[in-house]
Amino acid sequence: MTKSIYEIENEITDEFSFFADWQDKYEYIIELGKKLKDFPEDKRTAENMVKGCQSSVWLVTERLNGSIVFKADSDSTIVKGLIALLIRVLSGKSSDEIVNAKLEFIDKIGLRQHLAQTRANGLAAMIKQMKMYAIGYKTKEQLN
Repeated sequence: MTKSIYEIENEITDEFSFFADWQDKYEYIIELGKKLKDFPEDKRTAENMVKGCQSSVWLVTERLNGSIVFKADSDSTIVKGLIALLIRVLSGKSSDEIVNAKLEFIDKIGLRQHLAQTRANGLAAMIKQMKMYAIGYKTKEQLN
């Protein structure tokens, strides 16, 4: 059975608790970004870019068996790690789960307070875009 958003968030919180300082946490986030699956070159288009990010972030979705699957990439190693965390939590979930996700792990691990304002704004923009995709799929479901 697949894990709930809550369970995945708890795993992330536990993983980050092993690191003594933020330098180690940043390195871990960068490592997570390096593990993102290859992003299709033909999807690196203006319409797939997340608006509101200082770095370039491309985000696409597809619908698989009632779940939304996200793929993303960024030209920034730290941002790539941030989107990798969001994908880990939200990808493979239903529209409702994504829309209603509180994403409390962000504050529990201290991420928001340790990001520069521009990065925090970019994180918020990525979350907003992922939730907007979920709302779009949910609206399509209701119309069909």
